[in-house]
Amino acid sequence: MNYLKRKAIFERLALAIPDPSTELNYSSDFELLIAVVLSAQATDKGVNKATAKLFPIANTPQAIVNLGLDGLKFYIKTIGLYNTKGANIIKLCRMLLDQYQGEVPKTRETLESLAGVGRKTANVLLNTAFGEPTIAVDTHIFRIANRIPLATGKTVLEVEKKLMKNIPKQYLLDAHHLLILHGRYTCIARKPRCQNCVIENLCENTHKNI
Repeated sequence: MNYLKRKAIFERLALAIPDPSTELNYSSDFELLIAVVLSAQATDKGVNKATAKLFPIANTPQAIVNLGLDGLKFYIKTIGLYNTKGANIIKLCRMLLDQYQGEVPKTRETLESLAGVGRKTANVLLNTAFGEPTIAVDTHIFRIANRIPLATGKTVLEVEKKLMKNIPKQYLLDAHHLLILHGRYTCIARKPRCQNCVIENLCENTHKNI
């Protein structure tokens, strides 16, 4: 896919989605970090329901440590893998208190050193909280990147690196959320809504057996 077509794709997505942002509810970098850790293999809607009850009670590292593991699990038990996530969040909060004065660190290396934080979660924080042009390749982005195709690859890292290279620079900051929202509501996994797609005539898979 040539540069002009890639540029046209993001021009149209940007017009169709004028406010590309996460659908996770948060009011601080720390709340976003916790929400993203909880969102692995879970829906944003499900995470928001849990954090709507958790954050008014505990929305700082110290407050969550004070809750303890059992107390934390009470609030997140509706989320998949809550036992593992709960343990990681307690460890993560202790690390923030011991090593970063309770603040969320702002580099990839330091973020990935936290319990339960991998490359994808770090990319979300770098992009959404700190305004860096990163792409956190989730299931929606992986699907769209291969489907359109903007960046073909068999692994998440391969797709991420190709997207960072192929997306026009002026759209890199917003590309993460533009692609996620397009994949969540239009270019869905089964029976993509091509008839409602603003990039339908630019997609090389349109009307094929996807």
